[in-house]
Amino acid sequence: MTDDEYINSEILDEHFRTPRNFGVLKDCTVEIIESNPTCGDTIVVDLKINGETIEDVKYITRGCSISTAAASMLSETIIGKTLKEVENLSKAEVLSNIGLRLGPARERCALISYDAVQKGIKKHLKGGKEAEHF
Repeated sequence: MTDDEYINSEILDEHFRTPRNFGVLKDCTVEIIESNPTCGDTIVVDLKINGETIEDVKYITRGCSISTAAASMLSETIIGKTLKEVENLSKAEVLSNIGLRLGPARERCALISYDAVQKGIKKHLKGGKEAEHF
């Protein structure tokens, strides 16, 4: 493991142990559930959208350390961003922010929150709200 990978694994571990923006938004604009049937990870993402800006995000998850930490990191990235900025965020950028080389199965864990956010934005633009908390 390189020095950079070691530092990134420490950052990932810290986000897993003390995830940012974990919880439920009672006044969310849109809510979406995303699951990974391969490993059993499930996430519910609540977005509060004001105009064209993501004002707040919360999530609850039943998942591995990678999916929880990635959700924490993504939540910090998207608060205050416009819908267009978040829509233009690529999977490669999300994986780059994690800073570790992941195999295909672990990449899916790392991207479950990204997929939920993207679906949430599309749902919002269509005028809907979805999901029941698990």
